[in-house]
Amino acid sequence: MAAQSVASRVVAACERPGPVSDAVARTADEQIAGYHQLNVRLHQLPVDAVGLDELTRRAGRLFASNQWILHQAVTLMSAAIGPDARVEAARQRLHGLGRPGDGLRQLRDEVRDLAERAREQETAT
Repeated sequence: MAAQSVASRVVAACERPGPVSDAVARTADEQIAGYHQLNVRLHQLPVDAVGLDELTRRAGRLFASNQWILHQAVTLMSAAIGPDARVEAARQRLHGLGRPGDGLRQLRDEVRDLAERAREQETAT
């Protein structure tokens, strides 16, 4: 979730008119690579519990979606070197991570609930 907060700030910075700082561009690149690594590690996890395979697929889709949004923000940021009304309009429609970000927060809550139930079952036995 920490990556998501940083990613949202990067996308928001790319929404603003005008040039984007080198620091924002570097952070965007780091975030894109980070989401890729999260997805790689996610798919390396052994999934043997019932229901976890669906959570893994959802998490993978959300990681990929956030990575794609960041990539689009960087592409628009790079295209904004000269004045172009279409590029500026597209940048202003980014609106952070949007629904994929909401989905990732919801997934986090579901995983926490699942982990808590598992802990309760372990202590009850």
